[in-house]
Amino acid sequence: MTPFRIGQGYDVHALGEGLRLVIGGVEIPHEKGCVAHSDGDVLIHALCDALLGAAALGDIGLHFPDTSQEFRDIDSKLLLARCARMVRDAGYEIGNADCTVMMQRPRLRPHIDRMRETLAQVMGIPTDAVSVKATTTEHLGFEGREEGVSASAAVLLFRP
Repeated sequence: MTPFRIGQGYDVHALGEGLRLVIGGVEIPHEKGCVAHSDGDVLIHALCDALLGAAALGDIGLHFPDTSQEFRDIDSKLLLARCARMVRDAGYEIGNADCTVMMQRPRLRPHIDRMRETLAQVMGIPTDAVSVKATTTEHLGFEGREEGVSASAAVLLFRP
């Protein structure tokens, strides 16, 4: 059995007027929010895919389909907690997570420390094992035109 596993995840959501914007488990004041079946937390969705992928457990759509009423408007922190549990049930622990959010506005820097703390708490790992970065796309692409937001995540799993 491999003692270390690496996973990567990516997610994207359109932005719509008057919706809640939740990123990394933190609600952020903004005039637009994510169009989604769940709460639309693009960062947590990418992180879930990274965790599941590293453990070869499929992807977020397999476990939490957007066709299921059970997951309508669900708090994505609940999905992340379930993914962390699935990874542990498969015999792995979470070493670290490195995440990036691509979004033109609003500026996310004021919220990053809270995102790191929230994600770490939900996954049951130290805050210093979670990195969250944010970048604009210099007004290029759908993120730059403020039509949507994307996130990527990489995780390291290990066998204790």
